[in-house]
Order: sequence, then structure tokens, then C-alpha cells
Amino acid sequence: MTTRQRKTPVRATADLKQDRAIRTRAQTLHVAAKLFAEQGFRATSMQHVAERLGMTKGAVYFHFPTKESLAVAIVEEHYGRWPMVVKEVQAEGLSPMRTAEEILNRAAVAFRDDPVMQAGARLQLERPHIDAELPTPYLEWTQLLTSLLVTARYSGELRPGIDPEAGARALVSAFFGMQHISDVLAHRADIVERWNEVRDLTFYALRA
Repeated sequence: MTTRQRKTPVRATADLKQDRAIRTRAQTLHVAAKLFAEQGFRATSMQHVAERLGMTKGAVYFHFPTKESLAVAIVEEHYGRWPMVVKEVQAEGLSPMRTAEEILNRAAVAFRDDPVMQAGARLQLERPHIDAELPTPYLEWTQLLTSLLVTARYSGELRPGIDPEAGARALVSAFFGMQHISDVLAHRADIVERWNEVRDLTFYALRA
């Protein structure tokens, strides 16, 4: 008497393959981000990514057909992480000015610790060498901080006479200029300390 083997349902097999593909893509993105952050776009090849992953180059090309598409995906992931940070801070019920301050505090930590954040920033600086359209940097940051400073003005937190949009542009310039200098001089190891210095001065000037 023979026993009939149970076959794995086609749907379950497809789901497993899809989950594996999603994990592999995420792993590829993370490894490539580290390489781009360390070496830059031009010095990093798809072969480097494959070797760091322990995969064939063809497996990398399956998820990202060109190095440019990989760079775009990393920059998009970079920007895609900020809304969650903003949402988490806003859920704490802080005042508008404190919300702006805390969002930038967490951004400093993210730039120090997260390869995707580091790579996204470097790739934006290397835009002229990347034959692909990247998201325009800084605009969404300026819009977010302008909105918070407008609300701060109505709540009496913003120093009288300060234009919220001008204040937001100054904050964006101060933060991203600081993170670039920290990257060049210390590979962002001191970014939190340098941001604390810039933050105390800029928010002193903005706060009523």
C-alpha cells in the first residue's frame, strides 16, 4: 500500500518565493547603500555589490537592472523613511517648535547610524555623475519646517518679525551644511554633537 505525498500548495510556494525576493531586494539595497556611502557612485560597481552580498552579478541585476536604478532606489528609500520619523515625533504631542527640534535631532542620529541615510545624502551630492532623475533634495524638509514654524508663530513660539519660510530655509541650510561638514571631517561620528551646537544657536534665534 503506497502513501500519497502531500504537495505544497502552489499559492504557498509563490508566497515563499515572493517573500524571499523581497528580503533579497532589501538586503541588496542595504549592502549597496553601505558601498555607495563608503566609496561613492562612480567607485562602486554592480560586481562590488554582488561580491559583498555573496551573490552572482546576475542575481543583483534581477532586482536592479542598472547601477543607476539601484542609486535611485536608495535615494527613494532615504526619503521614504522620513515620514515615519515625523509621524512618531508628532504623536508625542510636543509644541510646534519642539517638534521641529526633535525631528532634526532624530535626523542627526539617523545620518550617523543608517547607511541608507548616508548613501542617500552622498548620492544627491553626486547627482551630476548619475544618469538618472533623482528626487529634488531639501524641498520637502523646507516645506515641513515652514509648516511647523507657521504654527509656532500662531502659538506664540516664534520670535516676532521672523518669516517662517525664511526660518525654515535657514534651518535646512544649517542642518544639511552641518551634516556635510561632519561627514567630510569625521565620517559623521560627531554629527550629534555638532548638531547640538548648531541647534542651540539656530533655535535660540528663532524662539520667542
